[in-house]
Amino acid sequence: MTTLFISDLHLDAERPAITELFGAFMHREARQAEALYILGDLFEAWVGDDDPSETGAYVADRIREVADAGVPVYFIRGNRDFLVGDAFARRAGMRILPDPAVIVLYGCPLLLMHGDLLCSDDTAYQAFRAQTRNPQWQQQFLAQPLAARLAFAAQARAASLARQQGMIRSDRAQFETVTDVTPATVESTLARYGIETLIHGHTHRPALHTLQAAGRECRRIVLGDWYEQGSVLRADADGYRLQALA
Repeated sequence: MTTLFISDLHLDAERPAITELFGAFMHREARQAEALYILGDLFEAWVGDDDPSETGAYVADRIREVADAGVPVYFIRGNRDFLVGDAFARRAGMRILPDPAVIVLYGCPLLLMHGDLLCSDDTAYQAFRAQTRNPQWQQQFLAQPLAARLAFAAQARAASLARQQGMIRSDRAQFETVTDVTPATVESTLARYGIETLIHGHTHRPALHTLQAAGRECRRIVLGDWYEQGSVLRADADGYRLQALA
């Protein structure tokens, strides 16, 4: 049996091919898994569980089919879908985990995160993250009409893209550093939890890294995004395999 980890699918009506790839993955491989973990940014944007979009309904149905087949599905909110709530989780039959979350897999403890908390050098983003995770801010935002929330999400995506493009034009090296994890934050996080393996997404830089934390050799596994193709981490008692999906 294999446990599957995915993240950063950014599913959206404007990218139907990737949504179809997700559906095929759920119908075939995910139904045969021991468990499925989705580590954030399942959607390109999510403005509340009352969003009647066809993509949201399709995704919920595909996850529900996997859950109904007896495969537990776990979800950690990302920076694009931090407003996924209990109503969507119940509809999809998945369980929402905290960020970070500790699990035990094949006898070994793992630390799971979306990954944005590790990018501590991006102070502007971390301030935005703190604001939008505030329960009062979320309550006020969700009280707005759906059209207003969708407009806010579109504006936020445009502003984020413009900021990234501006950083790339001015200093690409700095952009690469700021938008990736901060090594000291990774090390301190692993040391704080006393765990040797960390799995996360967010940075769109799939790789398997080794590092030292608190005097121990640790492992950081970064999941890939689904913008151009799929990406999945397959884990079993023999180890981890990070692979692309055509």
